[in-house]
Amino acid sequence: MQFMANFKCNHTAHSVQEYFTTLGALGFSQEFLRENELVFFPQALSLQASKDFAPFGEIGVQNAYPAYSGAFTGEIGVQALESMGVRTILIGHSERRVLLNESQEFIAEKFAFFARLGFFIVYCVGEPLSVRKQGEKAVQEYLQAQFAGIDVESTRVSVAYEPIWAIGTGRSASVQEIAQTHAFLRTLVQNPLLYGGSVNASNAKEILSIPNVNGVLVGSASLDAKSFYAITQSVLA
Repeated sequence: MQFMANFKCNHTAHSVQEYFTTLGALGFSQEFLRENELVFFPQALSLQASKDFAPFGEIGVQNAYPAYSGAFTGEIGVQALESMGVRTILIGHSERRVLLNESQEFIAEKFAFFARLGFFIVYCVGEPLSVRKQGEKAVQEYLQAQFAGIDVESTRVSVAYEPIWAIGTGRSASVQEIAQTHAFLRTLVQNPLLYGGSVNASNAKEILSIPNVNGVLVGSASLDAKSFYAITQSVLA
């Protein structure tokens, strides 16, 4: 299983040190670490501290610009990522699609750029509530459009399904909704499929038992080390 934590615009360089100290003290067995993957996506200003203090797992960047360096004010280039040894990136998250107006064309450009460099990409797809209300066929068409220009076989890729209406709302998609959507996504890709959207310690075990769910991408419930640890341990319960 893949367990991924997206801190979004939370935590500081100091607080991630405390976070990973707590997580390290809770402890993961060697067997767990062999059989499962841990990936953490801190905000950019906490990347180096996370690399320094994370006792296990991969550290990824939530966003970067498709360039080595240059006149791209406010962006992060490959040069900076290389200096920190970061080789994992989140692409296509709905908050960047919606809040920052990232188009599918630009997302595909970004994907292709980092794929050429051999980055491990976590590619996010998901539909708004207005589409979900139209039924499963509408959801499938919407999700399929989010693979336009995306070659999931070009590098190491995990696909994260995050229904927009379930992100940060406290309402996860139902078991049936997740099962149907992941079954459809499996017809499109053979990559690991993650579910994200109000995942917590109470529902993680049930979600991880659904066919074609190979892990979770956790938002708010990952901000507390003990909470995220409980989610990872649900696979053992």
